[in-house]
Amino acid sequence: MNISLIIPVFNEQDNLPMLFEAIADTMDSLGKTWEVIFVDDGSRDNSLSLLAAHAEKDPEHVRVISFRRNFGQTAAIAAGLDYSQGEIIVLLDADLQNDPRDIPMLLEKLDEGYDLVSGWRKQRMDNAITRNFPSMLANKLISWVTGVELHDYGCTLKAYRREVLEGFRLYGEMHRFIPVFANSVGARITEVIVNHHPRRFGKTKYGLERTAKVVLDLFTVKFLVTFSSKPIYLFGGTGASLMILSAVIMVYLFIRRIFFLVGVTGSPLFQTSVMFFILGFQSMLMGLIAELLVRTYHESQRKPTYTVHTKINLDDD
Repeated sequence: MNISLIIPVFNEQDNLPMLFEAIADTMDSLGKTWEVIFVDDGSRDNSLSLLAAHAEKDPEHVRVISFRRNFGQTAAIAAGLDYSQGEIIVLLDADLQNDPRDIPMLLEKLDEGYDLVSGWRKQRMDNAITRNFPSMLANKLISWVTGVELHDYGCTLKAYRREVLEGFRLYGEMHRFIPVFANSVGARITEVIVNHHPRRFGKTKYGLERTAKVVLDLFTVKFLVTFSSKPIYLFGGTGASLMILSAVIMVYLFIRRIFFLVGVTGSPLFQTSVMFFILGFQSMLMGLIAELLVRTYHESQRKPTYTVHTKINLDDD
């Protein structure tokens, strides 16, 4: 299988017939083997019935996964990845705001040697205040924190080589951070400007509260990418900083005691110094415990600490 399209679906019954047609027209023109996996995320309308009918009509290309309830877009993407067979993975929204006709352009970029091609909705057809502006701020923040500079993390339309998606699991709202995880294993990433259409049917599933979730998930992603293999760098560094600050305060108190005859234990700075020292020592211990957990995790699952891009004159054994 050359290409697997993964499309989460939640209450999109009015958009599906046009989506089916657009996908078939685009993919058949490529001359490659392909499949499309629709993941019904607990839809409460007629979406699942339409998906089932379409799968029966085109069993060669169409697969359907149905959740018992709504688990969210990240879970739907994770399920699609688990059941897909393609060497190339393309993610797409079901609301027709992403244009399936942009898929060949993404695939051409992959042929240039890239491992991940991200869509950029430069002319975005959403509400400027509730969607576009918060998204712009979130994109700038994610790019700054992670070092992976993309204009549009929230654009679902992306193409990946399968190998850069292996080695991590998706939780929460983590699907938008896939480029960050892929970058951590050395993926070559680029982005291209894609079309974005106004929503014709149904209602958007996202609001301002999603921006807050993204910011919270960003803390998790930063820790997993930067410190997951060496947590002592985070906990130990924090602990060492607190203990150094404690020592500086204590030196200041003793100098003040010797030259100005000001009591040490009666000053609130003394309690602050002791608290910083204790917190720093505890942080050091937490770092050591985290190191033990990381080693247990890697060794028990034989999880590799590196990824191989190419092998020459070596077989899989």
